[in-house]
Amino acid sequence: MILTPAAEERRAENGAINPYVAQFTFTFIQMLTWAIIARALLSWFPIDQGSPLYQMLYRVTEPIIDPLRKVLPSTGMLDLSPMAAIIVLMVLGQFVLGLQAPA
Repeated sequence: MILTPAAEERRAENGAINPYVAQFTFTFIQMLTWAIIARALLSWFPIDQGSPLYQMLYRVTEPIIDPLRKVLPSTGMLDLSPMAAIIVLMVLGQFVLGLQAPA
């Protein structure tokens, strides 16, 4: 099938998203990743779970971590759900960047 240049361009952009939207989404995903890392690091230290920092990290990360915690098998004292959440977020971030329209 022979396509005109305009049709080829539309075909190449089919399913593509605006680069600004892709970059914003990727940055948001990175911020969530860092919040999960901070929460995991704070779990190693005695910290008041009522502190504003802990509460903020908990509210931001729990909707991502809790569903994974329910799916992953229990490993005793080791919680693998933050690591799984980071992997999922990394894959999602790369997927979003792959969707952006060529410049």
